[in-house]
Amino acid sequence: MSAVDIDRINVFMAVRKAERPARRAAFSLALPLIAFLVVAFVAPILYLLVTAFGNPETREVLPRTLVALENWDGTSTPEEPVYAALAADLKIAKDNSTAALLGKRLNYEISGMRSRVLSAARMADKLETGPYKEKFIGLHQDWASPDVWSVIKRNGASFTPYYLLTALDLQQAPDGSLERTAGDQAIFLDVLGRTLFVAGLVTLFTLLLGYPVAYVLTIAPKAVAGIMMLMVLLPLWTSLLVRTTAWVVLLQSDGIINDLLMALHLTSEKIQLIFTRIGTVTAMTHIQLPFTILPIYSVMRSIPTTQLRAARSLGAGPSSAFWRVYAPQTLPGVVAGCLMTFILSLGYYITPALVGGPRDQMVSNFISVYINRDLNWGLAAGLGVVLLGVTLAIYLLFLRLVGADKIKLG
Repeated sequence: MSAVDIDRINVFMAVRKAERPARRAAFSLALPLIAFLVVAFVAPILYLLVTAFGNPETREVLPRTLVALENWDGTSTPEEPVYAALAADLKIAKDNSTAALLGKRLNYEISGMRSRVLSAARMADKLETGPYKEKFIGLHQDWASPDVWSVIKRNGASFTPYYLLTALDLQQAPDGSLERTAGDQAIFLDVLGRTLFVAGLVTLFTLLLGYPVAYVLTIAPKAVAGIMMLMVLLPLWTSLLVRTTAWVVLLQSDGIINDLLMALHLTSEKIQLIFTRIGTVTAMTHIQLPFTILPIYSVMRSIPTTQLRAARSLGAGPSSAFWRVYAPQTLPGVVAGCLMTFILSLGYYITPALVGGPRDQMVSNFISVYINRDLNWGLAAGLGVVLLGVTLAIYLLFLRLVGADKIKLG
């Protein structure tokens, strides 16, 4: 290594050392924001992942039974020691009031197991001696089924793919292989497809409506542009619930829109607009318009208007000049606005719940049902993980297709 190279390294190290206090100060200033992001963003996502794969119920309620099942062949009815261990575990579960948790967990995979576990726990609490196998089988034939015992043994693991598989309309067979969920229970892929379809429609309509508005904002006189921008921003200053409720009033059978259509003789009878896909997309498009307009307007404002005049002077027609010179430069704003609208639309809950019908409910509505009504936090987390994965995949696809440098929010 030459003396010149050594001097360069020494200068570089000296500059790095001189900048160290400034970097520490910058990190100290950013530390509260970093802590807030960890608590409010990273921690909930980690908890979501843990809940989506966590499987504590069987392991905590049936520890002796799981140990006794370690040597079970998986194809025949277990022997007496397994039933004796089950009786001991259920007796403790009865005292600790945890049998219902076990029954609820097993009921997700085998219909009717909750009542059978509770009945078995009540019986075990009264048993003093064996033989236990005959008494459990006499209580219900499912206790002799190898499939039931396979599910119990499989759920002794700390983590389970059950919730994520269910969110993808898949399930594990007793032998551990994957199979499609039965037709009448396979609903989640349809719901996910509906969510993507509605989000895509909303994104398309906001682009078709928002692009011209953003362009007019850039060419309008300052006073007119100020009033227009106020009208664009005004919905953002109003609660989402208030805006959605306003659309409920507008779209109902006796609402203003139906009255206007009949007054103009465009329809001879009132149209069902509320609780339909049309109403859902319309309300969501109105709510999301500012999120599409603002990034596009921000990019359009930075494009010199002289470029269009230069293109016209070189022989290009108005349409050709716009689409070949002006429109390509607005791509960063279009991509940013559409990406923001699409991702936000994937998680909509209030608007589809109030304006949409039963066939317009999106993934977030099902997550709410499983949390608030069914108390199935695992499946709710599984659906959340699927939605999170789809969102990240779409974001990465956008980055790959257009590049991170083409996405500008302002």
